[in-house]
Parts: sequence; structure tokens; C-alpha cells
Amino acid sequence: MELSQILGWTATTIFSLMFLPQIIKTLKTQSIKDVSLPMFIMGFVGNIVALTYATMIKQPPLQIKYVIALCAIGIYIFVYYKIKGKK
Repeated sequence: MELSQILGWTATTIFSLMFLPQIIKTLKTQSIKDVSLPMFIMGFVGNIVALTYATMIKQPPLQIKYVIALCAIGIYIFVYYKIKGKK
């Protein structure tokens, strides 16, 4: 495997997992006090655009990253509104 592929898959993994700490923290604390919902919404829209681009240029590592990120952000937005509804 070439260095560029190793770097691409490494970045894909890291960027795909970057939302997990916030999801876990929010679930544990049940607090959305310091969370910026607009940031997550902008990230969601940005990932849709980026996924479209990655699909157009046929880049599987990027496609996977954006799909995983969309799922993670979608889960977070769901958790956000679920916790907000309890308060």
C-alpha cells in the first residue's frame, strides 16, 4: 500500500471517529448546554456537499468518511433534540 493511501485511510478513520467523544459526553452528562447545534447542522450540510464531490471524483476513502460523518452527526442531532425535549 502506498503512503498516500495509508495517509488517506488514516485521515478517514480519524475524521470518521471525531464526533464520538462529543456524542458519548452528551449521553453521559445528559447536557447540551455548551453544544453548538448550528455547528453540527453546518457540518451535516458540508458533509452532504463533500460526499457529492467525492462521489463525482470517485474517491472511496472520502465517500466512506463522509457517510460515516453524516451518520455520526445525524445521531448527534437526534440525541441533541432528544435531550432538549426532556428539559
